[in-house]
Amino acid sequence: MTSGKTEEFTAHRPRMFGLAYRLLGSAEEAEDAVQDAYLRWSSADRAAIEHPWAWLAKVVTNLCINRLTSARVQRERYVGPWLPEPVFTQDGSLGPLESAEQREAVSAALLVLLERLTPTERAVYVLREAFGYRHRDIAGVLELSEANCRQMYRRALQRVATPETRFTPAAERQHELVESFVLAAREGDLAGLEKLLAEDVTWWSDGGGKVTAARRPIIGREKVLRFLWGSTQRYAGGWALAAAEVNGAPSLVAHVADRLIAVVSFELRDGVIAQARVVVNPDKLAFAGRQFTAMASGA
Repeated sequence: MTSGKTEEFTAHRPRMFGLAYRLLGSAEEAEDAVQDAYLRWSSADRAAIEHPWAWLAKVVTNLCINRLTSARVQRERYVGPWLPEPVFTQDGSLGPLESAEQREAVSAALLVLLERLTPTERAVYVLREAFGYRHRDIAGVLELSEANCRQMYRRALQRVATPETRFTPAAERQHELVESFVLAAREGDLAGLEKLLAEDVTWWSDGGGKVTAARRPIIGREKVLRFLWGSTQRYAGGWALAAAEVNGAPSLVAHVADRLIAVVSFELRDGVIAQARVVVNPDKLAFAGRQFTAMASGA
């Protein structure tokens, strides 16, 4: 491949990764999809490609639809709750996140909701919501009629835009709450943690059968507090806790030296934590772990 062709692909790579991640909910698979797109780009007739980004977006989208179709069976067999892979976003890995809408588009909460959609519905939703594609352009990407794309988009909105799951508190309150949670967890302050949790809080743990984790959601403040108490006792002195931006929102990370071992994303309601989603499956922490190691070393 000529250097010019490689440079052009490289220029679009971050955007391709952001598209693939939103479609797949997996950073590792998103990287693989982008690499597959590179192989197709390298063998394509560049002179026949009038609009490189449009061409690449179509290739990546369809690669991801194929991956989602096969992933659905795997996720049905997944041990315990399935959660998306976390990605640190303060370095711009998922593109600019300058508005509440942009941040919500990569949140763990929304990525979980997108699992309700068929692969094609998900592609329509992501292209429309996150990349601002017109229905005519989406139809071209998916090789469907514009009317069909409009219908799928409406259906996707109905399944995803569930009012009771959408909480968008002020960014300052999010930061304050996560910092308070980190401090209370470090000190084993159950009374402090209790004040931060909604009475009907739900705690989801994704261990994938690879590490010890609750295989069913823990529901209710008292049960979550007992779980947190057991966790702090089990790992007291063995790990460090910190706040960091993950998937566009303040989150808690647990690590031993520069090795990432858990990421907790929070969903707030009325100023307290309504949902907490923790990823401890080491396979799902591989991408974020590399990011964390690089940040720890100042790279």
